[in-house]
Amino acid sequence: MKLLIFNKRKSVDNRKIHLITYSNADSVISDQFRTIRTNIKFLMDEKKNSVFLITSPGVGEGKSTTAANLAVSIAQQKDSVLLIDANLREPVIQDIFQISNETGLTNVLEGSAILDQAISRTDIKNLDVLTSGTSVLNPTEILGSDVMMNLLNEASTRYNVVLIDSPTILSSTETRVLANQCEGVVLVLEHGKTELENAIESKRILELAHANLLGVIINDK
Repeated sequence: MKLLIFNKRKSVDNRKIHLITYSNADSVISDQFRTIRTNIKFLMDEKKNSVFLITSPGVGEGKSTTAANLAVSIAQQKDSVLLIDANLREPVIQDIFQISNETGLTNVLEGSAILDQAISRTDIKNLDVLTSGTSVLNPTEILGSDVMMNLLNEASTRYNVVLIDSPTILSSTETRVLANQCEGVVLVLEHGKTELENAIESKRILELAHANLLGVIINDK
């Protein structure tokens, strides 16, 4: 396992600070995300289009904020990026980007919308978002379906990078299924909060799922 970077995160509730890579591109934090972006690129094969999953052992460890800022940082490198909110139980990407969640991932998977109708264009160049969509009762089944695999395949042909904000690895079986469908997985931990046993167990579960664990991002408040 490779350590990607230490990322200092502030706990706040507005988009301007959540998306520090957008609002303050010259900040230390933005520079750290550029390092993460570069490290991921070096860790992967010479493949033009890639799908990455961002997860964490538990809740409140900065996973979604990390995924959003990484998406912005990659888009700033002029790569086209699709950020997918696959955390169907507790989605937050729509709040970070302040966009509607009326139509999103679940609507595409259930056949009530096509991908083009569900994707939200952001005011950040090269970055699109697919929110979680309408609430469903069967997140594990719907995310583990062939339709989801087909959606990821389609998205990877249209975008240079697809980032998936997934549910936490220790509490959601769907994350294990999704991890197996991605080229790489990044595990987000929080210094002083994530217990070592949970980090080790997360790594073990990802290995059992035959996922390619690229490395770890440690949030340090």
